Amino acid sequence: MVSKKKVIKKVSKGNDLTIHFMPYSEIAREDAIGRIKKIMGLVLKNKIVILQGKLKPDEEVRLIENSMTLIGNIEGFQGIEIAALSGDNDSRGVFEKVRHNIARILVGEQDSITIIGPASVVKDITKDPKKIELMLQRR
Repeated sequence: MVSKKKVIKKVSKGNDLTIHFMPYSEIAREDAIGRIKKIMGLVLKNKIVILQGKLKPDEEVRLIENSMTLIGNIEGFQGIEIAALSGDNDSRGVFEKVRHNIARILVGEQDSITIIGPASVVKDITKDPKKIELMLQRR
């Protein structure tokens, strides 16, 4: 009788870097609390979220407040880093600006991008009017 040994591979997820691209449509139907829960759930899994669109200012504040309450309560969680970059609105004509603002009211600000990540992974986010630079920490 020949015995077979099971070979088990262990994957260390603690050192993996995952970037989650999230279309705005994934959170569009959620209320503010649902959006925050969905994003925090990903960040707590050490994922960097790249969101098509931009959170409302009160949602961004709530997200930061929620992360601050988790510091010290979840082992290894050091908070979040967040930055948003909006589309260039200065080079548009008056008609284009009005049309853009109406569309933004109806479907949200989808010509923006927001990066949200755990502070234990994201060392720094530098933002200027036309770009975002993301510096990650080595583990």
